[in-house]
Amino acid sequence: EFKQRTPEPAKLAKEVIAFANTDGGRLLIGVEDDGSVVGVKDAEEEEYALREALTGYCRPVLTWRSERVEITKKRDVIVVAVPRSKARPHYLVDSANGEQRTAYVRVHDRSMEASPAALDLMISADEQKDVQFEFGDVELALMRYLEQYGRMTVPAFARFVDIPEISARDILVVLTRAKVLVHHLDFKGDYFTLTYDSQN
Repeated sequence: EFKQRTPEPAKLAKEVIAFANTDGGRLLIGVEDDGSVVGVKDAEEEEYALREALTGYCRPVLTWRSERVEITKKRDVIVVAVPRSKARPHYLVDSANGEQRTAYVRVHDRSMEASPAALDLMISADEQKDVQFEFGDVELALMRYLEQYGRMTVPAFARFVDIPEISARDILVVLTRAKVLVHHLDFKGDYFTLTYDSQN
């Protein structure tokens, strides 16, 4: 992600949270959207704004590091490296009252609100790895559909087997945790595929 200057705190925190909640990433401050490297005049001031934003607007606190890259004697680019977090999900909060707001994920070059399924998978990531589930008529219908059509969303699955969306989501999440399915982030809505199809 390129930024000419440190954005307003909530916007900056949103971008960094999205990186931490997905696969990590780098934020370059002092680079324009088209990739032109212009640098910042006062790197110390920009780094202060960066620290204030990430301390005040991210919960739980996330891990990141920054370094300055000198462009000229008067200008630097600040490179902010954000690893995939082990404490996911992270949320954007209101700095004034600490009220939890929204979790974000990174999809291609944009940050978007995490779906309930994405949140469930982040929250359950540290739970026991041996996932047990019953393979009944609903799951069998899902497998047959995926073998024929390739992908399934939560709402489509709920309609297909005539169950509430929350139940459909729970089934898809459990099967993803069991490595039967793969969860994919997408602007139009998350979807799931069979694991062996994703590996081909």
